[in-house]
Amino acid sequence: MTITQIMPLEHTKGKVQVSFDNSQTLILYKGELRKYGLQEQEPLSDERYHELYYEVVGKRAVKRAMHLLEKMDRTEGQLRKKLMEGGYPDDLIEQAVAYVKSYHYIDDDRYARTFVRLNQDRKSAARMKTDLLSKGVGMDVIERAIEEEMDTAPETLIQKMMQKKHFDPECATPKETAKMYQFLLRRGFCSSEIAHAIRDTDL
Repeated sequence: MTITQIMPLEHTKGKVQVSFDNSQTLILYKGELRKYGLQEQEPLSDERYHELYYEVVGKRAVKRAMHLLEKMDRTEGQLRKKLMEGGYPDDLIEQAVAYVKSYHYIDDDRYARTFVRLNQDRKSAARMKTDLLSKGVGMDVIERAIEEEMDTAPETLIQKMMQKKHFDPECATPKETAKMYQFLLRRGFCSSEIAHAIRDTDL
C-alpha cells in the first residue's frame, strides 16, 4: 500500500485527505499523520492501513453518527447523507449505521409514526408522504405509519385550517376563496377534498 497524495482540506482546519494507490481516500487529522508517520509516496503496511481504516476512521464514523443522533432524531437516509458529507468510505458508513440501528438509535418506523402524530393536525397525508420520502423513509413504512397513526379525516383537517385562518366560505370573496384554495393545495390536499370541505363547511 502506497500513499499517493496528502492534501489539506479547504475550510477544515487540522484535517487532510489522504489518498492511497488502491483508490481509497481517508480524512485524517494532522496529528494522526504525525502519529503514523504518513508521507506522500511512502509505503504503508497492510496492518497499519487496516488500523487506520477500521480503528481510527471506522470508530470515528460511529462516534460521528452517535453525535448526530444526540443533536436530533434522524432517518437512516438523513444519517447516511451526513456521514457521506463527512467523507467517510461507504463500507464504514454501513458499519456505523448498522451499529446505531442495533441499539435502535435510528428507527425509520418510529420516526415516521412520530412525524405523523406531530403533523397530522396541519398537514395532509399526501404532504406528509412527500416530506417523509424526502427524508429517505421508505413508502411502505410511510403508508403504514399514516394508516395506523393518523386519526384526522382530510375534511376535518381542512375545516380546522380554515378556522385557524378565520376563513368563512359563505362570506369570502372569490379572491379570498381562491387564495384559501391555493393554500390548501400547497398543504397537500387534493381538489375534491378541498371543494367538498368548503362546500359543506358549517363555520
